Amino acid sequence: MDDSYLVLTQTPIIPVIAIEQLEDAVPLAEALVAGGLTHLEVTLRTECAIAAMELIANKVTGATLGAGTVTTSQQFASTVSAGAQFVVSPGHNEALFQASLDTAIPLLPGAVTASEIMRVTGAGFPIVKFFPAATSGGHQAIRAFQGPFPGVNFIPTGGVNPDNLSSYLSLANVVAVGGSWMLPTALIRDKDWDGITQLAAEACNLASSLQTSKEI
Repeated sequence: MDDSYLVLTQTPIIPVIAIEQLEDAVPLAEALVAGGLTHLEVTLRTECAIAAMELIANKVTGATLGAGTVTTSQQFASTVSAGAQFVVSPGHNEALFQASLDTAIPLLPGAVTASEIMRVTGAGFPIVKFFPAATSGGHQAIRAFQGPFPGVNFIPTGGVNPDNLSSYLSLANVVAVGGSWMLPTALIRDKDWDGITQLAAEACNLASSLQTSKEI
């Protein structure tokens, strides 16, 4: 695996964040980092996403910033300019492949079928975003892909939560998961950053305990 992709294997959980209010960007990111979740995927699902990324990149010590829901090369360029150190897409296309190759910024392309995985890995991308995981076969599907794709690693996202976390993290071909269960709307609305830190720490502790039970 290219060294640039190690950034995607250094944490078992990547919070998937939709920032609705720009003023929440820095304290929310700081709360997650304080709880041990340092690799943050800020999605392009809100109007202030790019501005939020810029603030986090410039003001939050210890955060490794990623951009999510990126579907075009123009979005790829905008998020990298905002400070993104890795880019995540729900799918994949040639324009995104080329943008990643041109910039040396790691791309996590989405794929859930054998043909899609072959297209992604054939283009030189070693880690696949398995999305939406819950409705695409879940951990059973990822386990089944170990046979035909022994060198491919996955980061499942979509429907991942504490109840099924062990099913994913126990798989040898899962390097991390993406999720938002540690970001309940009520806590963000109330700006309960200590509550977010506590949930992040609980997620970290749970993931750490599960990482010791990897399948071979």
